[in-house]
Formats: sequence, structure tokens, C-alpha cells
Amino acid sequence: MEKSSKFISLSGLSGIFAGAVALLSAGVLYLKKVNAVGSYKLSGFYIDRSTDASYLEFLFLLAVATLVLAIGGGLFLTWRKTRKSNQKLWNPLSRKLAVSLAIPLLVGGVFAIALVLNGMVRLVPATTLVFYGLALINTSQHTYRDVYSLGLCEVLLGLFALFVAGYSLLFWTIGFGVLHIVYGVSMYYKYDRKA
Repeated sequence: MEKSSKFISLSGLSGIFAGAVALLSAGVLYLKKVNAVGSYKLSGFYIDRSTDASYLEFLFLLAVATLVLAIGGGLFLTWRKTRKSNQKLWNPLSRKLAVSLAIPLLVGGVFAIALVLNGMVRLVPATTLVFYGLALINTSQHTYRDVYSLGLCEVLLGLFALFVAGYSLLFWTIGFGVLHIVYGVSMYYKYDRKA
């Protein structure tokens, strides 16, 4: 019954890949900040209130590259899993899943852009965690229940990060990096190895 009402072709490897991409991006950003500041303390993850334009441009380009790599890799790995099980990646269930995911993500993206334009860059990492988590919770009705748990963790982490906004990039790294890897490994051992 679950096969007919849920999209179960999500690959655990796609979660691991997305987490690795997030960790790599956070590492690049950390090293850029450390090279500018000259200190290997937690300050590499600190977002200053007076972030200059070149740093914002670099941050934007890195965010776009991270998003494209994570989504592209996730789609490829999920496509590969669907192909092995003789299913189609794009079907009525995956369309429902995509719409459920897209609405909160687009709203969150517009909200994040508004924060940047109003000089509140420090809140962007936490905000993206919250909206991404809400998107996962919304999507969980169309796929594995594990997605709900990941979404809830992302929301809670994002809400906490709002109260330590300067260090929200550190929490972004934990949420998009570490949590995705833990989720991906769990999904892989629960579902992918059996396929």
C-alpha cells in the first residue's frame, strides 16, 4: 500500500551527498572568513552586522552553487534509484512531493532575500533552516516518515539559531550538513540496502 500512496524512491545517498556539499560550502566560507580575519576561532562562523558587499556577493554565489550541487546530486541519485527499481522519477506522486516542497522553499527564499535587502543577513541562515524544515514537514505526507523527523529537527535548530543570530551560520552547517548526513545514512541502511 505504501508504494502506491507514497514516493519511496528517495535515496539515502542523496541526503549524504547534500550534507557533504553543505559541509564543503561551510568549510569554504569559513576559510574565506578566516583569511580575512586571520583567526581560526569560531569567529569564522560569525556573521557580522556590517558585512561588506564583496562578502555578500561571495555568500550569494556560494549559496547558489551549494543549492544547485545539492539538488542536482540528489536528483541524480534518486533518479538512479528509481531506474534500478524500474520506476519513473517524474510521476503523480513525485509531482505532489515537488509542489509540497517548493511552496515553503520559495516563500522562504523570498523572505531571505527581503532580510538581506533590509540588512539582516545574520538571520538568513536560521531562516533558511526554518523554512526548509517546514518544507520537509509539508513533504513528509508524500514520502517516508523519516522526512518529518528531519524537518522537525531543522525547524527547531533554525528557531534556536534565531536567538544567537551571529552564529547562525554554525547552526546552518549543523542543520544542512551534519543532520543531512545522519539522515542519509539512516535512510540508506533502512531502505536503500534492501532495494
